Amino acid sequence: MKYIMLNSIAILGGLVLGSVVNMGLISLGAELIPPPAGVDVSSMEALEKAMPLFMPKHFVFPFLAHSLGTLAGAVFAAKVAATHKLIIAFVIGLAFLTGGIAMVFSLPSPIWFNSLDLIVAYLPMAYLGYKFVNRNDAH
Repeated sequence: MKYIMLNSIAILGGLVLGSVVNMGLISLGAELIPPPAGVDVSSMEALEKAMPLFMPKHFVFPFLAHSLGTLAGAVFAAKVAATHKLIIAFVIGLAFLTGGIAMVFSLPSPIWFNSLDLIVAYLPMAYLGYKFVNRNDAH
């Protein structure tokens, strides 16, 4: 029973922490690299219309948010989990990957960004999070 509780806390906490890191970086990115002049980012419809005006620099923080949010969540989950640490880290990665896939379908972004984001920001970061916690593990 203790293992189930710890593993559940690991997953829930990893999802919450990863989401907080993600949103924090998205907010910070909007401050450091503002959208193009005149672009309204207050709604998905406006953002979708303005997407052709965005330059590669505007995608840096979304990528960092996705990858570092997943990494933070996976590190937390692997650290707290009592058993199956790698699987639990990948649960975090899969949850955020699902969100990334949903975003690709709901907001048309450049193919280079979608590819980089979906291939690098989620499952590899979940694995790295696991490895940070379990450096000596052979898996």
